Amino acid sequence: MPDLNQVELQNLRHLIGGADTCYQKLNTYAEQAVDPQIKQAFTKSAQDALNTKQKLMTFLNN
Repeated sequence: MPDLNQVELQNLRHLIGGADTCYQKLNTYAEQAVDPQIKQAFTKSAQDALNTKQKLMTFLNN
């Protein structure tokens, strides 16, 4: 994979930050949810956001 230029690196960091923010918020919502189905939906969405963040982070390690 070619090296990332400054704009691509900046965009990647922005996407990683957004995914992390989504994870944090969805995790908080899951903790506060009372309805089991809502709690499960928030938990799954939080996990999806975390997975996205981790996939994006791999671009920084290459």
